[in-house]
Amino acid sequence: MSSFTMSMIVELLVAGLLAATIAYCVRLNRRLTLLKSDEQSLKATIAELVTATEIAERAIQGLKITVRECDGTLGERLRTAERFLADIDREVAAGRMVIDRIAKITEAARPKAPAQALPIPAAGPIVPVTLRDAPEGSATAASTLAAATAFAARIQTRAA
Repeated sequence: MSSFTMSMIVELLVAGLLAATIAYCVRLNRRLTLLKSDEQSLKATIAELVTATEIAERAIQGLKITVRECDGTLGERLRTAERFLADIDREVAAGRMVIDRIAKITEAARPKAPAQALPIPAAGPIVPVTLRDAPEGSATAASTLAAATAFAARIQTRAA
């Protein structure tokens, strides 16, 4: 083989390698272009995610403030309700004491009757007797009992 042939084979081999390198560079350039476009869309996605996270954090802070305010308001309402409940309980207890006193007074004022039981009317509505219905100066035990019963019913209605 002559030196010319050898140099031609080397030149052809170098040309083939150069063509393969150029083809590989074109292919690599396409991949890099795709990667850059993916990078831009990834940056946009990350920016949107950061914005959404900031909005969510502000919303959470707003909710925390609202919860604190509601907790304070609800606590105050519960304390007020407990005070009213205690007041109502005291009023009901005082009313019961008054009713008990009235019952004792009517028992003491009732004349001692013989051991016979008084006849009870068979039917008919219970009509409360007031002191206006009785003749002057003759307040009976029945009228006092009726007034006490009406008073007790009024207290129970208010307590409920």
